[in-house]
Amino acid sequence: MDIFNNLTEIRGIIYMSLFVSISSTLIASLLGISLGIPAALKEFRLKKYLIRITNTLMSLPPVLMGLVTYLLLSRNGPLGSLRLLFTPTAMILAQTLLIFPIIFGLVMSSISKSGSEIKRNCLSLGANNMDIIMTILKESRAQILTSVTAGYGRAISEVGAVMMVGGNIKGYTRVMTTYIALETGKGNFSNAIIIGVILLLISFVINFILLKLQGSDVS
Repeated sequence: MDIFNNLTEIRGIIYMSLFVSISSTLIASLLGISLGIPAALKEFRLKKYLIRITNTLMSLPPVLMGLVTYLLLSRNGPLGSLRLLFTPTAMILAQTLLIFPIIFGLVMSSISKSGSEIKRNCLSLGANNMDIIMTILKESRAQILTSVTAGYGRAISEVGAVMMVGGNIKGYTRVMTTYIALETGKGNFSNAIIIGVILLLISFVINFILLKLQGSDVS
């Protein structure tokens, strides 16, 4: 099979897939958790609209987010001067924008159910705001990790957005999902299947690790 004749390229594709997906998940998780917890604990006038907008963005078609990112980074776009289009950074930005609403929405939903009670208990013990946040993080780690897992799953499986802003450039922005799409279009189904199996195994291992972390948190 052709795939075994160029293992260096395949290793690069796997590395780029992990780099882009993990980087975007970390960024989106940091933003989603740090913003989701305060949004869940506080009551404000526009909260119901924030929830509706977040729920809409959670199901946003990836190609639409790719289009938005493309317009932002294109030569005539507001960020065009940075010349990030068709680079790994553009792919990370697109995936971060795509999965941030997922992590933010799931964190806000889960913390809304348990966070208020934790906050009341902490206040009764004289805890300050930082103590409250740390306690909520500790007590809700399993739910937060579930949110991160969902975000990572969306990132690692993304095709449309990363292809639009990354260009699927060989040796530079090609990832496993875009490689599968390319090889399938060329009729090289064996190569596509092999990379698909590798992608499945990597996803299984990372999700297994996250699930183990959730189990240790619960215990």
